[in-house]
Amino acid sequence: MMTVTLYHNPDCGTSRNTLAMIRASGEELQVIEYLKTPPTREALLELLQAMAMPPRELLRRKGTPYDELGLDDPALSDEQLIDAMMAHPILINRPIVVTGKGTKLCRPSEAVLPLLDNPVSTFTKEDGDVVHFDGSAS
Repeated sequence: MMTVTLYHNPDCGTSRNTLAMIRASGEELQVIEYLKTPPTREALLELLQAMAMPPRELLRRKGTPYDELGLDDPALSDEQLIDAMMAHPILINRPIVVTGKGTKLCRPSEAVLPLLDNPVSTFTKEDGDVVHFDGSAS
């Protein structure tokens, strides 16, 4: 059985739903509450590379110092954006899931299902929305 790593924020509904889907699928799970245990710069760079995602796409705006730090400035380099995420981990969007099948920012939460060995076929989110998964990749 593969191990699933979840970079998680328990205050985030999307992250909680992703965690619940992983648990319901019976996967072996490592949960990293990334606000308590932020990734190292090297780990963050590895996550970005694995997702083939530029740092700007991983930035979270809502509920963060994004605007105060002027992070919407297109002149900021990737290094500067990573520096901001290292200084303020809340800027790292979540949940990020790492499995043997890939690494993905799971927004919406059901984006995790193709990454799992035994994904649930039906799941009810906290808000009552029902997710149906037929096993095909998204």
